Amino acid sequence: MRSRHRRPPRRPRPGAGDRFLGWLATDRGAGGITALALVAATVMCALAVVALGGALTTRQRVVAAADGAALAAADALLGAVAGEPCALAARVAAAHRVALAGCRVEGAEVVVETRLELAGVVITADSRAGPAP
Repeated sequence: MRSRHRRPPRRPRPGAGDRFLGWLATDRGAGGITALALVAATVMCALAVVALGGALTTRQRVVAAADGAALAAADALLGAVAGEPCALAARVAAAHRVALAGCRVEGAEVVVETRLELAGVVITADSRAGPAP
């Protein structure tokens, strides 16, 4: 006995006649591509955070070198340590692997500027040291 209800005719999938277009018409593999995009975005964000952390660490090293060089130069100026103030400041800056960009004596105070170039960006820091006011 035949059923009275007829099945609607099957519609071919879009691009079913052409293998390439048939592949494009489906969502097969979209989850894998999305997962790869998320992993790539996460890796890029992590690399940006690491680069920023390295730059901030280098900035702190330049600031610490300026402070140390200014204190050493002030000690030499006040006679607590033997030597010429700016020469001593240059030695302290070199120990921090930073260049001494400037050193000047202003009365009983010493002003020191240190400089470092990181990836084409120049980082500088100034520091002043001397007797308490």
